[in-house]
Amino acid sequence: MQDALRFITCGSVDDGKSTLIGRLLYESKQIFDDHLSELEHASGKYGTQGKELDLALLVDGLQAEREQGITIDVAYRFFSTDHRKFIVADTPGHEQYTRNMATGASTADLAVLLIDACKGVLPQTKRHSRIVSMIGVRHVVVAVNKMDRVSWDAATFNTIVAEYLTFIEGLSFDSVHAIPVSALTGENVAHRCVQTPWYKGPVLLEYLEQVDVSRKEEFHPFRMPVQYVNHPNSEFRGYCGSVAAGSIKAGDGIRVVPGGADAKVKSIVVWQGEQAVANTGDAVTLTLDKEVDVSRGQVLSSAEDPIQSSDQFEASVICLSEHHLMPGRPYFIKIHTAQVGVTITDIKYKLDINQGERLAAKVLELNDIAVVTLYTSHPVAFEPYTQAKLLGAFILIDRMTNETVGAGMIHFALRRASNVHWQAMDVNKASRALLKSQQPRCIWFTGLSGSGKSTIANLLEKRLYSENRHTVLLDGDNMRHGLCRDLGFTEADRVENIRRVSETAKLMVDAGLIVLVSFISPFREDRDYARSLFEPGEFIEVHVDADIEACESRDVKGLYAKARKGQIANFTGIDSPYEKPLSPDVVVDTVKFSPEECVQRVMDLIKSGAIQSDVEAAMFPCQAAQT
Repeated sequence: MQDALRFITCGSVDDGKSTLIGRLLYESKQIFDDHLSELEHASGKYGTQGKELDLALLVDGLQAEREQGITIDVAYRFFSTDHRKFIVADTPGHEQYTRNMATGASTADLAVLLIDACKGVLPQTKRHSRIVSMIGVRHVVVAVNKMDRVSWDAATFNTIVAEYLTFIEGLSFDSVHAIPVSALTGENVAHRCVQTPWYKGPVLLEYLEQVDVSRKEEFHPFRMPVQYVNHPNSEFRGYCGSVAAGSIKAGDGIRVVPGGADAKVKSIVVWQGEQAVANTGDAVTLTLDKEVDVSRGQVLSSAEDPIQSSDQFEASVICLSEHHLMPGRPYFIKIHTAQVGVTITDIKYKLDINQGERLAAKVLELNDIAVVTLYTSHPVAFEPYTQAKLLGAFILIDRMTNETVGAGMIHFALRRASNVHWQAMDVNKASRALLKSQQPRCIWFTGLSGSGKSTIANLLEKRLYSENRHTVLLDGDNMRHGLCRDLGFTEADRVENIRRVSETAKLMVDAGLIVLVSFISPFREDRDYARSLFEPGEFIEVHVDADIEACESRDVKGLYAKARKGQIANFTGIDSPYEKPLSPDVVVDTVKFSPEECVQRVMDLIKSGAIQSDVEAAMFPCQAAQT
């Protein structure tokens, strides 16, 4: 049976990546007659080779690509020879599409890096080399293309290769082989060029047929992420998934991670029936000799050498979104079959792709690559990416839009995660609340500057105080004089501002207090993060609603006027967005109603049975009956 080689073509713009793949398809006789006829038509309309076939159009399938003569998306093509099957990804050369190139490289065994002989090593050549190294591609073919334009000059070839080899010193490649080629004519691609007697190595297609990309790895213990629990009836319970590493047979011991439960494999079930052994890549259902608690996202692993789990990691991340990745903002992380909440707690450094330098950064922009620390809401099972790609690769997902905003690779767990545990307290939130005869809550006021948040929060605290409630008011302006004095008003700083305030409010609620928080808090994701810290019924989101005209008319400090003149940057409602709550617990319109009426609406909600917890109902049964 033929093995399959997955490789990518990469490099700078117009280095000939699509033409090279088209040439490989053409020379391996993989183009059907109808495709050839279509190619002839497309070459006449979009081609760049006059009356000749433009083989790049075999890969550039999007109309925008054909019209612009560039590759935008990742295009996959399949071909084979008598010796091997191939899956090739043609990746974009433009810098703005670097994220697409990283996607194509994520499953590749080898990279064919093209360098234009007329231009030499370019910044994008270096960028792509660093990315494929970081992603774990260990074999590189340097195809110095368009050698026919420099008359197959050996000195030009040797100079380019020497410069490239100097650049990649320190990158993690197991093999680098350079070949002088002309993708346009096919010389040294599928047949040898008579003008390069000085080149003694194989032509490109021959090299791809014979290169050994297998990893010389030692035995890897069994790992299988659980994708589905199959429980059709009381007689059968099986755990379905694909074996990510190692092998397993009936009678072997397994451990569930996270969790720690141990069991033995009773049987290995596939669609044909049962089989004796499951190996890496096999999709199987395992039954166990006893009932254990297993769900999707957990990993069945060798009991003798179980997989690691943690909730804090160091990882490399590439930003795939035009919306910045920010520390403190909540995301979802999807790693193998697990999906949990995650936060970037720190950007350790951003990588200068061209020079390899480490740069400080507060946010990650589109195509940025950085080393970060991650904190997950629950422990997840993992292997370092260098040991097992399937168990160490992940994506980051925006919680509001479900957009994939980042992709990355885990380096290792942060050991402090396993050394720090929650300390049990004899005096807890419930006992503190009982002492104060109240239900602790966080009442979060959000709205534009000038909407009336502070006025209403202050009046509400006076009402609660008059009823002998124990309260504290956290106001946005006041907090920026202390805990948040080091933060500005960029989006990243606003995210961190709300994270700090949310954690502070949570501690105060744990102390049994009713906490009133008055912050613009413009982003829904950050308010949702704040809500996630509290128990059901503890968090009340109050949207203090007033249109921008009303807010400006109340602006005694003149902030809106300064913002419109450009004297204040990142001012919410002017040059920074405000995302209204989609489903707040209560809306108070400060244009239509007086502050006292708005406070009464919030008081009515607090005292209503709609959000009253079991604890409060037990404390104030008479009040609950009256409302």
